[in-house]
Amino acid sequence: MIPTGFPAREDMAQLTARMLLEIGAVNFNAETPYIFASGLPAPVYVDCRKLISFPRVRGTVMDFLACTVMRDAGFEAFDVVAGGETAGIPFGAWMAERLALPMTYVRKKPKGYGRNARIEGVMTEGNRVLLVEDLATDGGSKLSFVDAIRETGASCAHTAVVFYYGIFPGTLETLEGHGVRLHHLCTWWDVLAEARAQGSFDAATLEEVESFLRQPRAWQEARRKD
Repeated sequence: MIPTGFPAREDMAQLTARMLLEIGAVNFNAETPYIFASGLPAPVYVDCRKLISFPRVRGTVMDFLACTVMRDAGFEAFDVVAGGETAGIPFGAWMAERLALPMTYVRKKPKGYGRNARIEGVMTEGNRVLLVEDLATDGGSKLSFVDAIRETGASCAHTAVVFYYGIFPGTLETLEGHGVRLHHLCTWWDVLAEARAQGSFDAATLEEVESFLRQPRAWQEARRKD
């Protein structure tokens, strides 16, 4: 069903942060940091994939994301929605349903047999494609998906995510330099504000999280284990 209501951005950010906290998708731990894929530590971790198990929450979040994309990119701006393997596939499917568009997905690598394809589903030259994923950190992983889409002759100038870290400098510039605009619902700053409002974590943990968010690279370097 295509959403017809358009809440204020601030309300969507706050409510999305609240829902992520409610379902336990947000994790703060200052004493035993989490390890990112880069090998660097952080006192924060978000698992947007938990949304798939909470129908009321995921429905609301995807309505918000559809509203955001339609308001910012246009109501008739796309021909196809593509989810990025693997976390982006369900989000791509839900977005396609809300925008009443065909759904495809993009593999991280060619599958190595058969057609050796990276695009699954129907995507043709001239299609305007919206790339959908669960989250964005520094934007790097999006570029490979965008390039795979463009290799079909389709265009991809927009990507939409539920959660954007919003703490690493140069992310938006990297995407924009590749001709891609990022649409998102909330960031770590929204989550931190809501966690404080709810008292979801103790004060010391929240202070350490804020320290990380303000200077993530310095925080990581100080705690790197060589």
